[in-house]
Amino acid sequence: MSEQAPTQPDLANSANVTVATAAGRSALFPLIGLAVAFVLHRFIAPMLSPYHAGLALDIGVNIILAVSLTIVNGYTGQFSIGHAGFMAIGAYTAGATTYYGSILFMGHYDFAGGILSAPIGMETTSFFTGGDSLFLAGCIMGGIMAALAGLIVGLPSIRLRGDYLAIVTLGFGEIMRVLLEQSPEQILSIEQVKQTGFPGVVPHLGGAIGFGRIPQYASLFWVYAFVTLTLIVAYRLKFSSHGRALLAIRENEVAAGAMGVPITRYKVIAFVIAAALAGLAGGLFAHQVRLIPSTFGFQKSFDVLIMVVLGGLGSISGSIIAAAIVTLLPEVLRDPPSIWPVMLGLIVVLAIVRRKRAIRPTIILALVTIAWEVLRAVVGDLSPYRMVMFALALILMMILRPQGFFGIHEIWDYWKRKKIAAKGARP
Repeated sequence: MSEQAPTQPDLANSANVTVATAAGRSALFPLIGLAVAFVLHRFIAPMLSPYHAGLALDIGVNIILAVSLTIVNGYTGQFSIGHAGFMAIGAYTAGATTYYGSILFMGHYDFAGGILSAPIGMETTSFFTGGDSLFLAGCIMGGIMAALAGLIVGLPSIRLRGDYLAIVTLGFGEIMRVLLEQSPEQILSIEQVKQTGFPGVVPHLGGAIGFGRIPQYASLFWVYAFVTLTLIVAYRLKFSSHGRALLAIRENEVAAGAMGVPITRYKVIAFVIAAALAGLAGGLFAHQVRLIPSTFGFQKSFDVLIMVVLGGLGSISGSIIAAAIVTLLPEVLRDPPSIWPVMLGLIVVLAIVRRKRAIRPTIILALVTIAWEVLRAVVGDLSPYRMVMFALALILMMILRPQGFFGIHEIWDYWKRKKIAAKGARP
């Protein structure tokens, strides 16, 4: 007896179910990210000291910076070291929007946010307020202005690569720093701000003193909500057809062009997306510290570059881990602890993941642990040498893993390889 062919309604229902399933999967990660951000803000943050809460905010901002720079340096293989310039544009744009906007629309610049923005210890009954709207508008404006700057920098730099592109982006970052230092002083009088009005207040960005009195809206919720947005953008871009084009440019630009990849367009797109995300990070930073120093120089760009290289050029998960390590390590070294429990854990992980190839790294880690414990016993207080130890730790990481933590792969790729190897080993 032959099976009955599916009717048109059955095919339509099947297609609807497939679309709904795909939409549900697409919405799953954003919902999880927002839920984690809410839990961090409402339940974890009250248990943290202001110092540790500040570290958690710094880690989130640095994750956005590292992952965004990965889009340029990791996906397309370009060498940009002017990322702090885009961050500065976002920080000053967002800070000025919130400060001047609060005075012009609400008559003051004090915090006027809801539950999602409230600092630790502050109680508020509102869930979302006009202050939150100004804060989000400022961050979005910061991202847009930084994206325009990325377009301006990306277009004339298309024909450059390697060290030449690094010089151009470094020059851009320094130009932005100098221009911000030469801007007119911030208008501190509420009455004067109202009299000047918009757009007269726009150029007044504080000059060399910096821009202050910014309301503190950057809570753990907003920071990690933007981290979720950054990870979604980076992940979907990497594993899309556009991402494969970017990776092809990184591997061999000439071959990619010969295969019909529009190299110029994709390089500019990478610059614009990375700059926009860096602008968002700058906006969050401005609403965290409340006083923006005009110190977005090449040192900050190098810090972000270290995170990208340490995590692995092109690895999203590697950039996340490296951003957390580079942020936390200098603080941990203020009171250097014993490291043998951590090193023992790393040795166990290496033995599980790399097996026979773990012998050489294990020996190196054991020698480093012994040397560290002997140094602590002999010298005693190592805190004056904190940055020396930080630099030595980075050097050691690069010696042990010159391609970064995960190279061009993601952390979940190793589990996939194990599953494939296990299936192949079955009779």
